[in-house]
Amino acid sequence: MSDIPFPKPSRRAFLRGAAATGTGLALAGTAQAEGDPLITQVQDWAQGFGDGVDATPYGLPIRFEDDVVRRNVEWLTADTISSINFTPIHALDGTITPQGCAFERHHSGAIELSKSDYRLMINGLVDKPLVFTYADLERFPRENHTYFLECAANTGMEWAGAQLNGAQFTHGMIHNMEYTGVPLRTLLNEAGYDTSATWIFVEGADASSNGRSIPMDKALDDVLVAFKANGEALRKEHGYPVRLVVPGWEGNMWVKWVRRIEVLNGPVESREETSKYTDTMADGSSRKWTWVMDAKSVITSPSPQAPITHGPGPLVITGLAWSGRGAITRVDVSKDGGKTWETARLAKPGENKALTRFYLDTDWDGEDMLLQARAMDDTGYVQPTKAQLRDVRGENSIYHNNCIQTWWVRPTGEAENVEVS
Repeated sequence: MSDIPFPKPSRRAFLRGAAATGTGLALAGTAQAEGDPLITQVQDWAQGFGDGVDATPYGLPIRFEDDVVRRNVEWLTADTISSINFTPIHALDGTITPQGCAFERHHSGAIELSKSDYRLMINGLVDKPLVFTYADLERFPRENHTYFLECAANTGMEWAGAQLNGAQFTHGMIHNMEYTGVPLRTLLNEAGYDTSATWIFVEGADASSNGRSIPMDKALDDVLVAFKANGEALRKEHGYPVRLVVPGWEGNMWVKWVRRIEVLNGPVESREETSKYTDTMADGSSRKWTWVMDAKSVITSPSPQAPITHGPGPLVITGLAWSGRGAITRVDVSKDGGKTWETARLAKPGENKALTRFYLDTDWDGEDMLLQARAMDDTGYVQPTKAQLRDVRGENSIYHNNCIQTWWVRPTGEAENVEVS
C-alpha cells in the first residue's frame, strides 16, 4: 500500500519478530493431494498403538505446542517473586484462557495454602464477626461468571513509544476465565454488615497482604469470592484456594489468598493501599481511584509472534477486545494505520466484562499493512489512539494505557510493533 504512512522505528530492547517463539516464515502453498505422501501413504502414527489413558493422569498439551507458555521479562523487576509473566495471547484463540498459561502477578511470591488451613474473616462494622473455612464457603449458593482480569500496567511500557515486539508482551497481562464462587454480598449479609458502611478493606494471606480498599457499592454489586476457575480448583499462582474477583476493575484489586474483609466507613488511606496504581497526568498531577479498565483491543494474529506464514490470498485477522464498563458491541480493523476501517465479525455477542474474540476475514495482497483494532462498548466508549491519551497524560504515565496498537506487517509476513504519524 503506497499510501501507508512510514512507521517510526521501535525502541524496544529485545524480542525481534518471530524470534521470540522460534517461528519460521517458510511460505507454502496449499498441499496437493496427488503426490503428497502425508496423505497418500500410511504414516508411522497409523501403524501402531498410541498412549493409554493412564499415560498422563492430568492432561498436558502435546509437545508440538510447547512454545505456548507464559514468558517473563527478566529486567522488568528486581526479583521474580514480585514480578509478572505474560499470557501467550498470540497463540490462543477463542476467549477462555487456560489456567496453565494465564499470566501471574505477585507482590511477595505465590504461597502454598491448603484448604484445611484456609480461613476467611469478615469483621468491622458487622453484627457478628465471622470466620469461614473453605468447607463453609462451599455450603453457600454459588454462581459462575466469566470475567477478564487485566493488570493496570498492561501496555504500560508503550507510553513513550513502541517498546516490546509481541502481543504477549504488550498486552499479555490479561486472562479471561470462568470463575465459580459465592457473591461477596452473600457473606456480608451473613455477617450483618452495617448498611451505612461505605467501604471494605480486603487483605490476602501472603506476606505482602496486598491490602486494598473497595467501595461498598462495588462490593455489593458483582464481587465474587471465588474458589474455582474454568471448572477446576484455582492454581497456586492464582490464589488457591480462594481469591477475590472484582469484575472490570484493575487486577491489583483482585486480592489472592483472601483472608480478611473489614467493613468500614472510609478507605484505608493511611496504609497507602486504597489505590496503589495512580495515573500520571501531563502536568505532573495524578488521577486517583482509577479502578475501571476502559475498552481496549489488540490484534493477536498477524502479530510479531504470529507472522503470516503463507503468501497472498485469504487471511484471517483476529484479536481480542474487552471493557471493564460492560460488553463489547463492535470492533473495527484498519489495514492502513487508521485511514480506513472495516467492521470485524464478533465470534459471539460481547459479554459483560469479559473478553470478546473478533475476526476479519479478508484477502491479503502481499503488500505492507499497518494493522490496528478499535473497540467500542455498550456505554458508547470508543478506544482512543495513543496520541489522544498522550494529549491528556503525556508520555510518562504507566498505568491504564488502553491505546490503539499498531503492527507493521511486511510483505514477508513478519510483523513489528510500531507507531504511525
